[in-house]
Amino acid sequence: MNHTPRTGADNERWFHPFAPKGGDWAVEITDTVEGWQHTSLRVAVLEPGTVLGHTLRGEEAVVVPLVGGCRVEVDGTVHELTGRSSVFTGPSDTLYVPAGRELTLTPTGEGTVRIAVCGARVEDGGGGGREVTLVPADAVPVEHRGGGVCSREVRGFGMPGTLPGAEQILACEVITPAGGWSSYPPHKHDTHRPGEESELEEIYYFETQSVGDADAGRAPLTRGADRDDGRQPVGYQQVYGADGRDIDVLVEVATGDTVLVPHGWHGPAMAAPDADLYYLNVMAGPGPERVWLICDDPAHAGVRETWEGAR
Repeated sequence: MNHTPRTGADNERWFHPFAPKGGDWAVEITDTVEGWQHTSLRVAVLEPGTVLGHTLRGEEAVVVPLVGGCRVEVDGTVHELTGRSSVFTGPSDTLYVPAGRELTLTPTGEGTVRIAVCGARVEDGGGGGREVTLVPADAVPVEHRGGGVCSREVRGFGMPGTLPGAEQILACEVITPAGGWSSYPPHKHDTHRPGEESELEEIYYFETQSVGDADAGRAPLTRGADRDDGRQPVGYQQVYGADGRDIDVLVEVATGDTVLVPHGWHGPAMAAPDADLYYLNVMAGPGPERVWLICDDPAHAGVRETWEGAR
C-alpha cells in the first residue's frame, strides 16, 4: 500500500477556486488551461431580464440549471427548463445541444439564476445529424451508490443510458451527505483498455450547503469572508498519481470551485460533518466509444465488500 504523504503540490495547476471576474461566465474552464483538451465547463449567473448567447464551436453541450430555471433557444426553438431552487433539492431537467449550434440563455422567475453549460470537444466540429434533446427531471435516473459512510446519490442525466444521442460528453451530478465520503474507493479512467477502462479527463464542479440551512443551496457565488453570513461550508477532494504519472492534489472546496482530473486516482471527495457536498462531473476523452469504465485503486478496493446490505 502506498503511504506517500499528500502535499497538494499540484493544487495551483489543477484546482481552480472561484474568483469573481468580468465577462459572461462566473466560472469558465476550457482548453485555454494548459494540458486540458476534451471537456469544458461554463457557469453563468444571470439576473432577471438578462440574456446570454453562446456558440458551440467544435463542442457539444448539456445545459444544466443549478439554481432557478431558464429558457434555452436553439435554432429558433425555445426549450423551457423549469430548473430547481438549488442543486440539493433534486434533479433538474437538462438540455443537450449538438456541436456547431448557437444557444441563448434567458433566466426565468424573479431571482438570480445559476446555469452550467457542460461541454465536450468533438471531431471535425461534429453535430451532424444529432438532435437537441430535452431530458425532463422525472426521467433522470437517481441511483444510490456505496453504503454506510460512503453512501451517495448519483443523478445520471448525461450518461449513455439517459442521453444516447450525444457524441462524446458524459455528465452526472452527485450529492454526498454531511460527513460522507464519495468518489470512493479512489478510482481512475485514464487508459484505453477495451472493456475494462476508458480514457477520460474529468471536471469536478462543487457546491456546498450547511446542514440545517434551507437557503444555503441558493447562496450566491462568493468565497469566505465575502459571504453575508460569514460562513463557508466546505468539502475536500484528492487526486493522486497512478502508473508512474505524477499528480498530487489535496484541496478544500466550496461553492463555485472546480478541480480538474487529467489522469490518476481520484477520491475521496469528502463532505465536512456540518455541510452537504454537491459536485457536477463532466467527462470526455479521445476514445472511439462513449463509455464510462473505471478501475479502483487496489489498495482501497476492498471497501466495496463492506457495503453489502449497508445503506
